[in-house]
Amino acid sequence: MAPRNRDDNFMDVDSDSDISLLDDVERRGKGKGKGKATDKRKKDKGKAKAKEQAYTWEASYTRSWDTVQEDEAGSLQGAVEDLMARGRRRRLLAPAAAIRRTIIRHLVLLLDLSAAMMDRDMRPTRFDLMLQYAREFVVEWFDQNPLGQIGVVGMRAGIGERIGEMSGNPQDVLKCLSDRTRLEPTGEPSLQNAIEMARSSMSHLPTHSSREILIIFGSLTTCDPGNIHDTLDACVKNKIRISVVALAAEMKISRDLCDKTGGQFGVAMNEGHFKDILFELVPPPAQRAVARAGGPGANPAADLMMMGFPTRLPDSSPPSLCACHSDMKTEGFLCPRCMAKVCDVPTDCDICGLMIVSSPHLARSYHHLFPVKPYEAVTSMEGEYETTPACHACARMFSTSASTAAASEGISLWGRYRCPDCHNDFCTECDVFVHDVIHCCPGCGK
Repeated sequence: MAPRNRDDNFMDVDSDSDISLLDDVERRGKGKGKGKATDKRKKDKGKAKAKEQAYTWEASYTRSWDTVQEDEAGSLQGAVEDLMARGRRRRLLAPAAAIRRTIIRHLVLLLDLSAAMMDRDMRPTRFDLMLQYAREFVVEWFDQNPLGQIGVVGMRAGIGERIGEMSGNPQDVLKCLSDRTRLEPTGEPSLQNAIEMARSSMSHLPTHSSREILIIFGSLTTCDPGNIHDTLDACVKNKIRISVVALAAEMKISRDLCDKTGGQFGVAMNEGHFKDILFELVPPPAQRAVARAGGPGANPAADLMMMGFPTRLPDSSPPSLCACHSDMKTEGFLCPRCMAKVCDVPTDCDICGLMIVSSPHLARSYHHLFPVKPYEAVTSMEGEYETTPACHACARMFSTSASTAAASEGISLWGRYRCPDCHNDFCTECDVFVHDVIHCCPGCGK
């Protein structure tokens, strides 16, 4: 076999020095080619590194234990009291006087379902976090506003898509928010199309109820078919209040929508702040002042409205057709005016148009009109001669010595909080329970 021609510049394939020889060939070549090969290797190395480690906010994890600090004795009581103090300070900033509010609310929830909601600056994604907080918002909203109704509209692919009809049953609203595959984000959002769809769904509502639109917006663009300012003027004319929770940044049109309609605007800085500004919209808004014939200083007269309290049918009753869905059901409620059968309350009768509510729903809406006054923190025991040794609500004994935690606004070192009307002392847990759950003082009943 003839010997193989060999070249000094090249070696056998099985040699382990091909890398060094490649470098020698590059050195003999032009400097331009060397630079390209070096840049290519760096680029490939950078891509491999990017695949191994994503963005910093994706690779980071939440160190929840760092947010709770121990005191000198190793106790977490100080951190818990600080969290309660934030809630107390928030209540102290709220107006103590009674404010006229609209307890019969109609809200349309506008969800941004564009491609921008798949960003991961909020874990796991903006879309998943929005759905989670939206479901929690619906549960809390119906708990605080049992006479209200919620509808859901989505914004994606440049159109407004109706996801859920206006309903007073929280289970129906949660059902339309639970199907994640149906709400998959795509395309660009359209504020004008979504607002027009929400506005048309509330055009038939009575004047004594509030009309509200809550927009959760994560994009920085909007694809509108016309002038969105015309839609804004129509919302102002129809007395629709628009609130926006932005996940990306503030846009001029979003601020104008809120300012001109009397709504609230906020930009979420992180996951916790997103939930805070979203849940600030749970209490009913203050009713706008209307100029009457008595002058600007006169107290506007109250508008009376007619309500009906239905009769509940037991499960053992014979099945009959309901007026709302035309389904055969045994349980339900009978309208007191026309005796038509409806499935759930509160609702409007489909036959006679009477608003049907239950007395517990009406009683639960009462505390928004007359909230419990904030309890005063007892900061000093000097001069207190006739103090009760136990909490007036739960009868738990108070501490006889002051806490070693650092003093802060709205926190009592003795764990005592006093009602300004009945002057009874309550512990920290009862203070939170009275103002957030039962909305009635056990001492004076106010």
